[in-house]
Amino acid sequence: MKFLYILLIFLPATIVGKLMGLSDPLLFACSSLAIIPLAGIMGKSTDVIACYCGQRIGGLLNATFGNATELIIAFVAMKAGMFDVVKASLAGSVIGNILLVLGMSMLCGGIKFKTQKFNRNSINITSSMLLLSALALAIPAIFTHAFPERSLTTTYEGLSVIIAILMLLVYVMQFVFVFVTHRQLYEETIISDDGEKPSMSLPAAIGLLVASTICIAVLSEIFVGTVEPMAESAGLSKVFVGIILVPIIGNAAEHSSAVIMAIKNKMNAAVEIALGSSLQIILFVVPVLTLLSLCFKPMSIVFTPFEIVSVFASVLIANRVAADGESNWLEGLQLVTVYVMIGTAFFFV
Repeated sequence: MKFLYILLIFLPATIVGKLMGLSDPLLFACSSLAIIPLAGIMGKSTDVIACYCGQRIGGLLNATFGNATELIIAFVAMKAGMFDVVKASLAGSVIGNILLVLGMSMLCGGIKFKTQKFNRNSINITSSMLLLSALALAIPAIFTHAFPERSLTTTYEGLSVIIAILMLLVYVMQFVFVFVTHRQLYEETIISDDGEKPSMSLPAAIGLLVASTICIAVLSEIFVGTVEPMAESAGLSKVFVGIILVPIIGNAAEHSSAVIMAIKNKMNAAVEIALGSSLQIILFVVPVLTLLSLCFKPMSIVFTPFEIVSVFASVLIANRVAADGESNWLEGLQLVTVYVMIGTAFFFV
């Protein structure tokens, strides 16, 4: 993780480049590299705050801020009316977390350890919930493509709002399940005190969280403004940028954490990071953005058929992999291979 902090040099470089009128492709590269360590700092400060707040509040903080970077970038893009990029980035986050993050974790951990085990009970609940959430995500798209003559703008926007509210309700009830009624199933995954003291004081952690959030918000404005020009100059589609590049940039720090956990034989944490993050994207980030869009131009939860198929395929694979509570390097290689296949297909869109 610490090696990512070297990339902080791109924070002032991006600001100076923007003021000096640097080309859009270079600004895109600089802002991308600057967002990566800031996302890591945000995650680190959240972990420290969680240590001071206890298990339940700490778990809520980690879940809420786990995908804060993607939420900020997507919100800025949504305000700019780039709905295709926003939806692609959300679908790409789910696909990337399951196939790339989980795959690389299983691959790297499996190379060091022949077989790795994780809490099958808690992970199976998460993966099953992920499947049901993916279905909710697909309903507006299925409705729109199945009944195009009835899919008036007001109809599918209203449907999207209702589904967004229900998804948020399920998201909240998830915490009741994890931290109240069935906490015994999550004893290995709920934040615990491993005897390690927080690396900084509580005020310092809060200050870092606020500062990193502000910096990411500023960089996101620059980043989003360069997406379309960069895509055109590089000959890439906006969908490919949204579904592959944006999620990798926003999730880089989290990706590295999962892989490091797997290498340390903490596979339970690695799997929870990958699947839990995907679940949060669907149950929290998507509905929040949908409801926030009502303040600007309403954004419906209607994804393209290939995005829906890719998300569903990833979620089904997650359910299959989590079923036995064990992993090895071959399973990881298979997941990464599927991710490359899907990424290649989107490249030709």
